[in-house]
Amino acid sequence: MRTSPTLVAMGRPQATAQNQVDDALRTLLGLVETSNRQPEERMAGPNGSAAEEILADLDVDGCRYLLIRMPSTGRCRIRLSPREQEIVRMVAKGHPNKVIADVLNISSWTVCTHLRRIFAKLGVGSRAAMVAQLLEIGALTPDHRVSPEIP
Repeated sequence: MRTSPTLVAMGRPQATAQNQVDDALRTLLGLVETSNRQPEERMAGPNGSAAEEILADLDVDGCRYLLIRMPSTGRCRIRLSPREQEIVRMVAKGHPNKVIADVLNISSWTVCTHLRRIFAKLGVGSRAAMVAQLLEIGALTPDHRVSPEIP
């Protein structure tokens, strides 16, 4: 005679991986709420900078998970090469790749390569987004001057 699986289970079920994950999420949410309510003083590392801090070290289903608070580095500085600065300036003035290539005496493919690298450095996907971001962070002035080091 066959029985259904629900009738076969006897006793309390063991803690499942889902319960462990739920507990881990509750712990993480508690840590986030605590850190948002009261900012903690960071301990200085050996070189005088802020040290990383381990917030949680959990073992879930045989895997170790670490939640680490990294020190704030402020804004990353993005460095554009002199050629990239010139291309940004010309894009901001509204010139197409072909005109930029003719003025700088390079191929339009090279202009395209420079633009892709600039986009990657800034984390943008279009010329308009590039110009908008550079204007927003103050690296590009309304008269289209580019500062060499972007804050």
